[in-house]
Amino acid sequence: MRFGRRLVLVVGLVFGLLAMSGQAAQAAYYNTYTTIASLPNTSCCTGVQGFAAGSTYLYSVKNHTNYDDLAVIYRVNKTTGDRVLMTNGTNGGTTNTWLGHANDMTIVDIDSQHHLFVVTLEATGAQLVKLRYDGTTYYYVGSYQIRLNGAVASPSGVSRVAQDSTTISFMFKSGRTVYNGSIGLRSNSGTINLTKAFDLQVEGALVNGATVSDLTTFVNQGFFYDASKKVLYYPLTKENRSIVLVYRNISAATTGTAPAASDLSFRITSSAYTTFEIEGVGVSGGVLYFNTNRSNADGSADGVHSFNGYVA
Repeated sequence: MRFGRRLVLVVGLVFGLLAMSGQAAQAAYYNTYTTIASLPNTSCCTGVQGFAAGSTYLYSVKNHTNYDDLAVIYRVNKTTGDRVLMTNGTNGGTTNTWLGHANDMTIVDIDSQHHLFVVTLEATGAQLVKLRYDGTTYYYVGSYQIRLNGAVASPSGVSRVAQDSTTISFMFKSGRTVYNGSIGLRSNSGTINLTKAFDLQVEGALVNGATVSDLTTFVNQGFFYDASKKVLYYPLTKENRSIVLVYRNISAATTGTAPAASDLSFRITSSAYTTFEIEGVGVSGGVLYFNTNRSNADGSADGVHSFNGYVA
């Protein structure tokens, strides 16, 4: 009797552990979102570009599509959705001429002041621009040239990795390749020499447990590196589809090819919009936020949003 009861308990425990293991192995998949605020076109600027998520506010650049000569910056309260077109404190008005294509940006606090570092995606002039912002006003601070093996490099993505009393370390992304680069903590100009770190797996990556046949034809966008969790988020877009791949255990020391997580992915396939492009992503308070270029027959419907249900 005692042996039989013990056997039943052991068998029950084994089945319980198997059930728990099965649940843990299931892929986490997120495919719905909430719009926090719209990002209307201005008289100059119609193309949503770089994005950064702060502790209270979400920042998004819109530029002059096909020209890259003018840009504006929106600030959105992530809780209330209140939206402000930020003021150019250097030249006045709301537009600026410094940011080029402004494909991606990252937030860095220096001496208790907030800064945005923006990649221009330009082959000449500056490839990285530094802005300081205070409330709803931003100011031009400086710019940098980026080089790889002595030649101009125009990365499409930038994310802060770490900083200490003398240095800010970044990851830059060009296509699927991630590079390391750094600047002096208080430097406002200079050259950033990149070193290759690793490549991001795209081909064969799983989205909701399955491969996407044409994923390698999707357009590269920005990216976000969550230094506290060592997790990298990488959006890819094509027409009305946007996918965010996730890479774990990433650091500045990572080399080779980083595998995409097989058990966590994000996808929006929009029936409401013929264009649904996630341009940039960022985590704040555990929520994954993003901005979009969205449009349909009724026109532009750009915005800032969050994925439903996900907690980083």
